[in-house]
Amino acid sequence: MANRRQFLRATGAALSVAAFGAHAQPTPARKEIRIGDRRVKVVDVHAHCVFPEVTQRLPAAKAPRVAPPTLVLGPDRFKAMDERGIDVQVLSVNTYWWYTADRELAKQIVAIHDEGLSAWCKQHPERFVFLSSIALQYPDLAAEQLEHAVKKLGARGASIGGHVDNEPPSTPKYDPFWAKAQELDVTILDEAELQALLARGGTTTSHS
Repeated sequence: MANRRQFLRATGAALSVAAFGAHAQPTPARKEIRIGDRRVKVVDVHAHCVFPEVTQRLPAAKAPRVAPPTLVLGPDRFKAMDERGIDVQVLSVNTYWWYTADRELAKQIVAIHDEGLSAWCKQHPERFVFLSSIALQYPDLAAEQLEHAVKKLGARGASIGGHVDNEPPSTPKYDPFWAKAQELDVTILDEAELQALLARGGTTTSHS
């Protein structure tokens, strides 16, 4: 008959297998990008995401169709990043479909986006930072949103579309927004300019 110590050892091993065996999976190694023999940090500045909860909370919002899991903030995004060797993503919400929304609805949409991005980045500060995607069709509101996102939520700047109803954001109408961006000394990523760069042969890390 087994003694007490042998019994406890065997029982403990069995419990460990029962408790963890079915779920224990090796953590996949993050792909490392190297230049020569030097490990380099890869930052994806063009990483988009979507917030399905916008249409759940704001029925009047006509958000785009449901996106693939890698565009939602969740486990699949980490897996995709690690497979590609991406260390840090700069998150933003694009397509700018809220540029046609009325002022109050646009204000609420941007708030949901920015608050969600801020919370996610605070949970995973080593992997993510974010850009606000302001309601550019209302330049004064856009300036307020940018200041709030940067000073209160930790945004690094803003992502904007190349036009608002075919009007370029370089016209005097948008001066209040640009003045605020200059005051805050933050980055403004123009999606149209980025796409033009890629079309001319520029490079950027593929976004999830």
